[in-house]
Amino acid sequence: MESNLFLQLSTILAITVSVAFFVRLAKQPLLVAYIIAGIIGGPLLLNILPAEEPMYHAFANFGVVLLLFIIGLDLNFSYLKKIGKEAVIIGGLQFLLNFGMLLPLARSFGLSWQGAIFLALASCFSSTIVVLKILNDKQDEEVVYGRYTIGLMLVQDLISIIILLYLSFSSSDVLVGSSFWFIIKALAVIAGIILMAKYVLPEFLNKISSSGEFLFIFTIAWCFGVASLLLWSGFSLEVGAVIAGLSLGSSRFHTEIASRIKPLRDFFIVIFFIILGSGADFSNLSAVLVPALFLSAFVLVFKPLILYILFRFRRFTRRNSFLAALTSGQLSEFGFIILFTAASLGYLNGSEVAIFTAAAIITIFFSSYAMIFSYKIYNLFLPLFLFFGPDVRIQEETKKEKFEVIIFGYHRTGWKIGQALKKKKISFAAVDFNPERAANFQHQGVRSFFGDASDIEFLQSLPLDYAKTIISTIPSPEDQLVLINFVRRHNPKAIIIASLYQKKYLPSLYAAGADYVILPHLLGGAWAAEVISAGALSRRSVWRQYRRQQARDLNGS
Repeated sequence: MESNLFLQLSTILAITVSVAFFVRLAKQPLLVAYIIAGIIGGPLLLNILPAEEPMYHAFANFGVVLLLFIIGLDLNFSYLKKIGKEAVIIGGLQFLLNFGMLLPLARSFGLSWQGAIFLALASCFSSTIVVLKILNDKQDEEVVYGRYTIGLMLVQDLISIIILLYLSFSSSDVLVGSSFWFIIKALAVIAGIILMAKYVLPEFLNKISSSGEFLFIFTIAWCFGVASLLLWSGFSLEVGAVIAGLSLGSSRFHTEIASRIKPLRDFFIVIFFIILGSGADFSNLSAVLVPALFLSAFVLVFKPLILYILFRFRRFTRRNSFLAALTSGQLSEFGFIILFTAASLGYLNGSEVAIFTAAAIITIFFSSYAMIFSYKIYNLFLPLFLFFGPDVRIQEETKKEKFEVIIFGYHRTGWKIGQALKKKKISFAAVDFNPERAANFQHQGVRSFFGDASDIEFLQSLPLDYAKTIISTIPSPEDQLVLINFVRRHNPKAIIIASLYQKKYLPSLYAAGADYVILPHLLGGAWAAEVISAGALSRRSVWRQYRRQQARDLNGS
C-alpha cells in the first residue's frame, strides 16, 4: 500500500510540475496549476487519486492548518488600524452586498438553501494569495490603491475566520445540549493558550531561537498542539490553527517562524488544492459548466463594480477606485476552505464544489491579466471617464495656488531639498502618495498634496502649469516617465530634475524631457571619493562628525 501511495503521489506531483510549467508561461498563479492537476489526476480523467484514500485528506488538512496558522501569525491589526475605518467599512459592505446578490444567483442553479448559502459565502472573498503576489510583482503594495486593497484582504480574512468559527460552533456540543460544559472547556483552553503566549513562550523562544531547527520543530508542535486542543474543546482545526498563529504573532520571532514554516505549508497546500481539484464532481459537466460561467461572470464584472462604487462612495479617486476594484475579480482559497469544511460537516451534497472549482479557474485566469495590465486597462477607460468631466473628488481646486517648485516624493530626499528652499525663501509644495505623510508635512507647514504621480487626473488637479521647477524623487521609473511627459505637455518651460536608481532607464527619462537625472549611487561614490581625498581614512573624528550629521538628518526627516 505504501509503495502504491508513493507512486500515486509521485505521479500527481509530476503532473503538477508539467501543468505548472505552462501555467507560468501564461503568467498565471500556480494555484491554477494545482487545481488543474487534481482534475487531471482525479476520477474525471486518469483516476490515480482514489477518493477513499484517507492519507491524502490528512495531507490536505495539514495544508489548511499550516495556511491558517501563517495567516493568524501575519494578521496585522496595527496595519488595519493604520489605514483607518475605510477598509473596514468598504470590506464589510462589499461582503454584505456580494452575499445578497450571490445567494439568489446560487439558488437559481438548483442548489438547496444550505448549498446556495455556502456557495454564496465562499464566492464573496477574493484570493489573498493571488492579489498579494501580483501587487508584490508590480511593487504596488505601498501605493494608495495597494495599501487599501491589502486592508480589504485583511478584513476578508477576518470575516472568513468568523465564518469558520461559526462552523465550529455549529458542529460542537453546543447544539446538543452541552453548551455549559462546552463554554467552560473552551474558555479554559483559550485562557491557557493566552497565558502561555504571554508569560511562558517569550522566554522559551529566547532560549531556543539560536537553533533554527529547534525553532522549526517547536513551531510545528505548537501549531498542531493548539489546533488539536481547540478541536478537543469543540472548535474546528481551522479555528485552532488561526488561534495558534495569533498566539505567536506578537513574538519578535514571528517573521523567522513564518519563513521557516512556509516551505512546509507550500507543499501541503499544493496537496490540498490537488485534492480539491480531484474531488470536484464533473461527471455531469453540462450541469456544472453553465452555473460556473454565470458565477464567473458575476465575479469578474459585478464584484469589481460593487467595489468601485463603494470606493467612490467613500470619496476615493476614479483611478484608485478602478485599480482596487480590478483586484477583486477572482475566487479565493478561503472559499475552498469554507466549502471543504462545510462538506466535511455534511452540509454539502451537491455540485457546489465543482461549480466553485470551475469558476475559480476561470476567474483567476482572467483577473490575473486584469491586475497585471491594470494601468493600461485604466488608460483605455480614461477617455470614457473624462467624458463625464474631471474627477471632483480628487482634491480641492488647487490651480489658483502658485509654487515655484513642486517636489514629488518629499519623504525620501525631497525634505532635504525643501530645507534648502525654505532658507532661500522659495515657495514650494510637496506631493506624496502616503496620506499620513502628506498630512504630517502639512502640520510641519509644508503645503502638501496626496496622490499618485502616475494618475493623470491627479496631475491635472495640481498647479504644475505655474511651477518653474519640478523635482521628482519617485522610485518608479515608469511613474517618472508619466510625470515628465505630462509636465512637458502642460508646462514646456519648466525645469525637470528627476532621480533614478536604475541607470538603464536614464535614456528614456532624458528622451521624455528631463533636464537632469540624479543618480544617487554616483553622487554617493563622488562624495566618498572627495572625503577620502581629504585624508579622512586616517581620522576617526571626521567619520564621527559625519555620523552625528547623519543622525541629525535622519531625525529631521
